[in-house]
Amino acid sequence: MSHAFSGKKLLVVGGTSGMGLETARLILEQGGSVVLVGNRQEKADAARQTLSVLGPVSTLVGDLMTEQGTKQIRDAINAEHPDISLMVNAAGVFFPKPFVDHEETDYDMYMNINRATFFITRDVTKNMLAAGIRGSIVNIGSMWAQQAIGATPSSAYSMAKAGLHAMTKNLAIELGVHGIRVNAVSPAVVQTPIYEGFIPKEEVEGVMKSFNSFHPIGSVGTPRDVAETVAFLLSEKAGWVTGAIWDVDGGVMAGRN
Repeated sequence: MSHAFSGKKLLVVGGTSGMGLETARLILEQGGSVVLVGNRQEKADAARQTLSVLGPVSTLVGDLMTEQGTKQIRDAINAEHPDISLMVNAAGVFFPKPFVDHEETDYDMYMNINRATFFITRDVTKNMLAAGIRGSIVNIGSMWAQQAIGATPSSAYSMAKAGLHAMTKNLAIELGVHGIRVNAVSPAVVQTPIYEGFIPKEEVEGVMKSFNSFHPIGSVGTPRDVAETVAFLLSEKAGWVTGAIWDVDGGVMAGRN
């Protein structure tokens, strides 16, 4: 078994399911410890129970849609986990809707997550700088930040994820001199619980299969597909990579069949 992450502590914002959870699993399998941030206690407890057989797991629960919930998470990180050396920002929601149908509450939903991501990352980074930690941060961006898809109108979501891509590059420039690397992945369609927000759970698998041909490689992604790349970017094997936005998308950004 690899011990590539021995002595490393990973914070995963949005780590109780999907790509965040799978990334946490990989880091635990390779000797690290993890802190999962989620918005529901029962989901966080289930994730901790699932992963704890692999290594040290702790959880923080708060509503990132609110300033109070975000502050609760930030305070807990600063008090209990100032030694975080790895971070993944995987929190997100996805509700396709035509541009003209958007209400302010729709827009705020995406921007509140970006706000939480921004300030939680700021606090983690300040702790890294104070402790002289040469850390690594990976943001889960999106193909939708780079191109529009007619079948899934996503103007507000795309705007938010494009902002996350931009933050990635800015932080890479600012923090590189301190030995802190910041990268992002840009997935296409990945089968995660995020789609259950607007597709009945029993229909998700069928809808996902209908998107297989959208990807030149012939299938939608799995959380593990993306997590493997995230873990690589977190690792010292990617020690000369920063400011990158990697397409992990089954070939979608390469073109069309």
